Amino acid sequence: MEASLEITLQMAIAVVAGISAQVMAAYLRLPSIVLLLFLGILLGSDGVGLLHPHTLGTGLEVIVALATAIILFEGGLNLDLRELGRVSVSLQLLVTLGTLITLLGGSMAAHWLGEFPWNIAFLYASIVVVTGPTVVGPLLKQINVDRQVATLLEGEGVLIDPVGAILAFVVLDTIVNNDADPVNAIVGLLMRLGVGAAIGAVGGYLMSWVFKRANLLSFELKNLVVLAILWGLFSLAQAIRTESGVMTTVVAGAVFANSSVPEQRLLRSFKGQLTILSVSVLFILLAADLSIASVFALGWGSVLTVLVLMFVVRPINILACTWNSDLNWRQKLFLSWVAPRGIVSASVASLFAISLTQRGFNGGDAIKALVFLTIIMTVVCQGLTAGGIAQLLQITSKDATGVVIVGCNPLSLLIARFFQERGEVVVMIDTDAARCEKAAEQNIRVIASSALDTGVLEEAGLSSMGTFLAMTSNGEVNFVLAQRAAEEFKPPRVLAVYPRDPQASNSGNHKTVSQAFVNDLTIKTWNEYLNDGRVKLGTTTLDEVDFEAQQERIQEKIRTGALIPLLLEREERLQVMPANQEWEVGDRIIYLLHDPRPNLLKRLSGASQSTPLVVEKLPEVEEIPVPTLAQLSTSEVSGN
Repeated sequence: MEASLEITLQMAIAVVAGISAQVMAAYLRLPSIVLLLFLGILLGSDGVGLLHPHTLGTGLEVIVALATAIILFEGGLNLDLRELGRVSVSLQLLVTLGTLITLLGGSMAAHWLGEFPWNIAFLYASIVVVTGPTVVGPLLKQINVDRQVATLLEGEGVLIDPVGAILAFVVLDTIVNNDADPVNAIVGLLMRLGVGAAIGAVGGYLMSWVFKRANLLSFELKNLVVLAILWGLFSLAQAIRTESGVMTTVVAGAVFANSSVPEQRLLRSFKGQLTILSVSVLFILLAADLSIASVFALGWGSVLTVLVLMFVVRPINILACTWNSDLNWRQKLFLSWVAPRGIVSASVASLFAISLTQRGFNGGDAIKALVFLTIIMTVVCQGLTAGGIAQLLQITSKDATGVVIVGCNPLSLLIARFFQERGEVVVMIDTDAARCEKAAEQNIRVIASSALDTGVLEEAGLSSMGTFLAMTSNGEVNFVLAQRAAEEFKPPRVLAVYPRDPQASNSGNHKTVSQAFVNDLTIKTWNEYLNDGRVKLGTTTLDEVDFEAQQERIQEKIRTGALIPLLLEREERLQVMPANQEWEVGDRIIYLLHDPRPNLLKRLSGASQSTPLVVEKLPEVEEIPVPTLAQLSTSEVSGN
């Protein structure tokens, strides 16, 4: 009874400490793994001595195995095959060539700098070839890096985990059995990957079938059925071929996620919660079992080993794997910096330490200490600085430029012209061939198809664009298109013209879709104004002295329907004006002002591409004596 109570207390302490660390990390906006490691070490035998994971015995190995299955399955769920297809060559190289570079570079550093024997050095390098999806994912969400870089890092983190874990077990098996034949090692690696992938593919299809066909089951029960199938598949793969289960879980998650399963969000939410719990408990337990003395005993050579891994091996890896990609030098530099190790490395190192000790091999505790040193250094250094580096390199999602506009009409063509004259990529989509022809006449790239087809949005390059704007004549269609774009492609700015208050929307996605320009814009009326030339195109800059009065004048004209703000220029960046935009001192607003006198701005949307757009400081809005209206081209607007 006392033994069972001790184990119960250990698990309760681990859960409370793990969730507490997650809460504190969310509050402090820090990578959760930093606090998990700190609390785990603090509660362990080298700290206050509350946690003693060794009392769990072989149960610790069981907890590690089942929790890792959940973590990797959730990683597979987040794999978007369409997104991965855009970076497929680089991703394939990172998982194959990159693994080899890290294995060789890490082992040489561990041998020559850390003074480990070659077999132990190779074992260490095989463990740290993986990057941690449970660390990378939350980190990328926190700093909002651009989609291309995020997709590559997420895909690498998920796909390299099973490859690295299986590689590590193959290296361990080679050391234990004293088998130096490389052919056997390669065959063992491929067999485990193949068996795991086959079982995972079948299992993923089975899970999707349950979700699609088992209508008698509640969503809660379906989620639990998927969990039961997952653990069953993992155990089956392990029984057929040891350590193939990690590949099974990733493939099962990827197959399920890309099977167009209805209500998939419910499963993602459930598995996401389980993953947070699993990561929290595992890191607390594994960190508590770490001997700080063994880390210090490694000496400066091991610190240099990790530094070489971070600053030499990783950059070489990225340069070799992205040599012919379309990534720019800033993106490559960021990829070279961000490669934190996570829970899979910690789990495998802990299991290896136990296995090597049981079989009479020296070096198990040293490997575990070096792996945890690698985790600590990479997570703390890279996790705490990634946001600042992304902003310095200007590769956050808010820095993304370019716009995809759905609907070719006079107003949308006007918006497209402004972005085009700024040198940004513009793509328009419409089903009307005549309207598409008008856009093409102005040298604007146009796709004559339906934006309801995600393949069309993919062709437009929305994944790398900064703005999506839906402004057809049908407000309901605009809102649906914007919702789909936000869900599928996640551009940083998603706007739509729809005749209702976004706060009144019964959809949960109104927070990701902004209403464009003003509430209840009558787009048909303003298109008629443009066609008839009954508008003026104006600009005003909000200054500190007259800030409140300027806002009031503009808002009054918006309320009367005489003015619509089109674009906002802030910090030399042009963006479509959201209806709920809060203005700041220094903002430059470009707007359309209705003027009932015809021919003041003749068919603005049909002007020649060679004729630059002009904007005026209009006395109707400025309310100042203007003897001569100053006309500013778009280039002048951006230059002031």
